[in-house]
Amino acid sequence: MRTLFHAAALFLAAGLAVAPAFAADGEQLYKFYCAQCHGLQGKGDGPNVVKDFPVDPRNFTRADEMNKLSDADIRNVILDGGPVANKSPMMPPWGKTLAKDEVDALVKHLRVLCKCKGKS
Repeated sequence: MRTLFHAAALFLAAGLAVAPAFAADGEQLYKFYCAQCHGLQGKGDGPNVVKDFPVDPRNFTRADEMNKLSDADIRNVILDGGPVANKSPMMPPWGKTLAKDEVDALVKHLRVLCKCKGKS
């Protein structure tokens, strides 16, 4: 019985040692953290945006506007909220909630929504 336990423990440890790291899923993160205001398609029309909503959330499908932003610009707003870019405080800071790889995945997903690369 003891040998079986050790064999199982070794098998589990070996499996964990070679387990692939899973990349953060930008689309799923976007749906959870962003879509309430920015909408599922990124058009700024999420269910939280009612007629008396104090600001218009950014429309991520507007390539002409999104191309003005570098990935670092987007990353900073995700991490520190709207005020870091002289935008609305309605955009909350996610820096204490999201890991670096999650923020990077969100930036990549926003680039998919805008079909643009942004400024260098």
